[in-house]
Amino acid sequence: SAVVAGLCFLIVGLFHQVNVPASVTTATWANVHIAATVMGYFGILGMSGLYARQAERAGWMGLVGFALFSLWLALGMTFSMVEAFILPGLAAESPAFVEGFLGMFGGVPSAVDLSALPTIWQASGLLYIAGPLLFGIATFRAGVLSRWAGLLLALGAMLVPVGAVLPPNLESLIMVPVGLALSWLGFALFIERRSDASQG
Repeated sequence: SAVVAGLCFLIVGLFHQVNVPASVTTATWANVHIAATVMGYFGILGMSGLYARQAERAGWMGLVGFALFSLWLALGMTFSMVEAFILPGLAAESPAFVEGFLGMFGGVPSAVDLSALPTIWQASGLLYIAGPLLFGIATFRAGVLSRWAGLLLALGAMLVPVGAVLPPNLESLIMVPVGLALSWLGFALFIERRSDASQG
């Protein structure tokens, strides 16, 4: 599950289009956000496995990182489902809603009332930084799974603020290091389990 989620991170990071209304009716937009939805589902399962394997050694930092990152994955999955399955159908019927919803990701005020959604999205950014950062550090310190993958996960989280200064068409690239780290950790856990099974 962690490997699948990590690969979906890479798809989103490499192929996500600019958040403008013209993008939402394209096949690329739909496919990327379906991948993002899958990423959330398998990410929660994968994080559960990664945390369970090192729970004793990861301590409170691992638990908090796991909880925050899993919460971000759940929120991201919800937003991605809207982007994949609802926004394309509203592009012609309610362009103001689509424009407002997309503007939320860049902090642009919406002309329509989106209730608490902009606030929730802004708060989720902190989850995306703190969750992988704490879990990555805890993984590095625990030494149960790959330390280098844990370090990459932590570094990927610290790169998130860089997205604010990148051009809009490059912002999503900040997801690539986290995706690589998550796949790496999942693969390390898979190999470890295969090794244990063969020795048993």
